[in-house]
Amino acid sequence: MAPLPAGAPVGVYIHIPFCGHICPYCDFNTYANMEPLIPAYVDAVCTDIARFPGRFGSMPAATIFFGGGTPSLVPAEGIARMIDAVRNSFDLAAGAEITLEANPNRLDQRYCTGLLDAGVNRLSLGAQTFDRRGLRTLGRQHEAEDVVTAIVAARAAGFANVSCDLIFGWPGQAMDVWRNDLDRVLALDAGVDHLSLYSLIIEPGTPMAEAVARGILVPLSDDEAADCYEIAVEVLGKAGWIHYEIANWAKSAAYQSRHNMLYWRNGEYAGFGAGAHWRIGDRRRMNHLLPRTYVDAVEGGEDSASNSEEVSDRLSISETMMLGLRLLREGVTEASFQVRHSASLAESFPRQLDALAAHGLIDWDGERVLLTHRGSMLANDVCSQFFDEQ
Repeated sequence: MAPLPAGAPVGVYIHIPFCGHICPYCDFNTYANMEPLIPAYVDAVCTDIARFPGRFGSMPAATIFFGGGTPSLVPAEGIARMIDAVRNSFDLAAGAEITLEANPNRLDQRYCTGLLDAGVNRLSLGAQTFDRRGLRTLGRQHEAEDVVTAIVAARAAGFANVSCDLIFGWPGQAMDVWRNDLDRVLALDAGVDHLSLYSLIIEPGTPMAEAVARGILVPLSDDEAADCYEIAVEVLGKAGWIHYEIANWAKSAAYQSRHNMLYWRNGEYAGFGAGAHWRIGDRRRMNHLLPRTYVDAVEGGEDSASNSEEVSDRLSISETMMLGLRLLREGVTEASFQVRHSASLAESFPRQLDALAAHGLIDWDGERVLLTHRGSMLANDVCSQFFDEQ
């Protein structure tokens, strides 16, 4: 339940910043043409993980997540070494969810088998769309059939938990194209167990932002993007999928992303790799952004973090609401809130709860706060209310 109590098992995030190609919409901490650094980078991550207990003590861990970038650029042996490093430094739960993000055009059965042998038990595939024009607009280098081939390869290797990312709102996307993406992913013979559906955000400084500014590309309007979201709610709802978080659906409760649930429940997490973020106790840290700088810092025995800040009690309470309200079925519970923050919801947010409920944006019964459907369409605006000064 949200929020998690202090001292709950942490999530371990490992950032792999390498990509064969940088997509024009991407503003993540990613770098192309740096694959020769991968062996040294894996060494540095393993060393950084090994130092964790000496700095922060021994902690239980519930999940591991390899994000990127393109983690599937790392050989399975390197993934195995990093997972072993986590096992040696954390009390990793039996049956822990261990996720790896992968590009469809880099995945075959042999590599998937290697990942399973390494300990990975959940794959997250960056499909983005099945439309060829959309793939080119987004700068993706795979084809729709590569997604199908990758899922078949993962299933043949033995993966029982496969997630797929799709993007809506890209320039030129029509509603029937979006419906076709949803219909096609649901009709896959090999099938997927989880879907993450993201509305495209044109981030400043990206090549796509420049193309939009010059009139070369015209993104969908906010209303059109909202229509896409409503279509997803309709299509996946009729198919019986669980809409458990604003942007995430699961075939059943067993396939909800346990690692991301930890974030949404405002849990603690340790981050390793270039640009990875941490939150341990009341401190938030971010590692050096540049892969070479990160490697050099670890090799030199220096702190891998480039900066840190204290998370105040008030900020932590506000973040509990911002994150927990994304959980559409769970929300934020009064009992969990009191355990974590030693205060009641009504005491902490007397004005916001009443006002948002009066406007039909949340359901608040004194025991739990949930977004209404209308509230989920305006989630950013709703959540911002909990950051107002009292």
